[in-house]
Amino acid sequence: MANELDEMTGPVNEAGRDVNVIEKQIPVKVGVGSTIFQVVLCLFIIPIPFVLLARVNAGKKLSQLQQKIQQAASQVDNYMEQRVVILQNAAKLVEKGIDLDKSTFTEIAKLRAGGAESFTEQNKAIEEVSRKINVAFENYPDLKAHQELADAMQQNSYTQREITAAREHYNDVVAEWNKAIFEWPFKQIIAAKRGYTTRIPFSVSKEVKQQARGVFF
Repeated sequence: MANELDEMTGPVNEAGRDVNVIEKQIPVKVGVGSTIFQVVLCLFIIPIPFVLLARVNAGKKLSQLQQKIQQAASQVDNYMEQRVVILQNAAKLVEKGIDLDKSTFTEIAKLRAGGAESFTEQNKAIEEVSRKINVAFENYPDLKAHQELADAMQQNSYTQREITAAREHYNDVVAEWNKAIFEWPFKQIIAAKRGYTTRIPFSVSKEVKQQARGVFF
């Protein structure tokens, strides 16, 4: 029998294929079969109190998962707030050496005020501020000798790695939720009753993807 997927003969998409996060929440639904299952379970197999306890535990697990998602999202916010503060300090240090674009400070102020509506928008705004400061840092050799500024830029790089790790953790928890709400019978039944849907993981903007394909050196 031949291999179902044969890398030697294809078919192959020579143009390649990009991937995107689908912005769609899928609602949890159950059919009449789930109701019949519970009735049969109570009447012939397991006493009603045990069925009720299983339903309560399933609901408890889903509620705990929701709090876990909130905690993971808050962790991302904490690191992003930390990065904004670092960039704010770096911008002030740069301004001492050159005439930095005043709009940079306005953008930083908006970020600290929570002007972005989503992770993706906030990330885009922070990256834009970081880019402006990096451009100034690279274009003025004298600034590189400024130890405090060099330290700030190093902290900026480190914090970005922490943000990436926090986003991965957030995505892991979202994946855990998306799996749990479809675990039949009790979790799926409770999820459907409460109107739960799948959650959407973190994604980056089209502009960031285009920049990632660019040549930096």
